[in-house]
Amino acid sequence: MDHTTIIAVISIVMAGLSTALGAMAPALAEGRAVATALSSLAQQPDAAATITRTLFVGLAMIESIAIYCFVVSMILMFANPFWNHFIAQTAGP
Repeated sequence: MDHTTIIAVISIVMAGLSTALGAMAPALAEGRAVATALSSLAQQPDAAATITRTLFVGLAMIESIAIYCFVVSMILMFANPFWNHFIAQTAGP
């Protein structure tokens, strides 16, 4: 395998890992947040507005992690910053 193929394979694998972990971890966190919020709503129904508002803010913050991982994987797939560096190094003087 030449160096270009190795960089391509590593970029694709890292993009896949970034997407996989970036989807699993926030999904687990969102499930736990919703379960805790529902438990809190069952115990204190009078605080429903506050709990719901806080839940949605927390879910938006958790979801942003998944979006950032998706953006990183798209950069690795389509706008890889290592390609230009690699091409400059292999072109020589």
